[in-house]
Amino acid sequence: MTTIALDAMGGDSAPRAEVEGAILAARELDVRVLLVGIEATVRQELARQKARGLPIDVVNATEVVTMKDSPSQAFRRKKDSSVHVAAKLVRSGQADGMVSAGNTGAVMTIARFILGTLPSVDRPALAAAMPTAKGTPVVLLDVGANVDSKPEQIEQFAVMGEIYYRAIFGTKRPRVGLLSIGEEEMKGNELTREASNLIKQTSLNFIGNVEGRDVYAGVVDVIVCDGFIGNIALKISEGLVEHVGGMLKKAIKSRLSSQLGYVLAKSAFDDFRKKTDYAEYGGAPLLGVRGTAVIGHGRSNGNAIKNAIRVAAGLCRSKANETIDRELSAVAAAGAKG
Repeated sequence: MTTIALDAMGGDSAPRAEVEGAILAARELDVRVLLVGIEATVRQELARQKARGLPIDVVNATEVVTMKDSPSQAFRRKKDSSVHVAAKLVRSGQADGMVSAGNTGAVMTIARFILGTLPSVDRPALAAAMPTAKGTPVVLLDVGANVDSKPEQIEQFAVMGEIYYRAIFGTKRPRVGLLSIGEEEMKGNELTREASNLIKQTSLNFIGNVEGRDVYAGVVDVIVCDGFIGNIALKISEGLVEHVGGMLKKAIKSRLSSQLGYVLAKSAFDDFRKKTDYAEYGGAPLLGVRGTAVIGHGRSNGNAIKNAIRVAAGLCRSKANETIDRELSAVAAAGAKG
């Protein structure tokens, strides 16, 4: 049974949402969950939600990383935080992977320094799955782990993102695109042009440059970019979904007078909400670290936590790290020969 260490104190609704997600995961996903947090608080919530008999255990941690803590403070000063303890459980082999919906910068820093990076990886990347018009997800990376990236690192992001897509979504040959300002090879800046040349030399199913409007079109499965651009794209997307959803809700309430019309419109709205809900995709894995680390949205509910655990367990079971290390080593060897 795959064991996942879950930071029970990380999200905005902790530990309620974390405990709820752990219970759902333990019931549905054939996983064992280690709830890491202030023991008395976590056990009280477990008792309230009636989790007896499920493969769930509590691991005590005496400190909590807050959203106000800087990544360096969280790493250096809070050595017994729930994030620290979860990462140490993975490093020691007591857990196969970890999940946290806490401070993203702090979780990334702690995971990188406690778990370390794979030998073949220059910098880990954060990957986010999002919906498309064709009903299939698209994975965008890096979405914030690296503010500045080199062409060789974006090439590594492409390899890691393709492996992640294969492992979680089951597509044998995912289509990989490079985010730029135009589809033509000469478009973009020096970084994207050099990265494109490198990715073309790999065995990936690389379709070339894609534009921002292509992100949700479903014409590509994996989109790579540097973390600065990726984070902006992700945050704009989240804001747009919330804004459009709010406008649709107001329009439904103000324009429809008949009960039947309201019911039909609400059903369509609920379908829209589900297709664009981050909770359905779980968290964003930090690809390239030793072990598995998945970072969830701070507002994660129980369903989002369950799906983050699903992603973490899927990466563990597919041995994604071994594949990443092997394929990146092959890319490096080919580059050295060239």
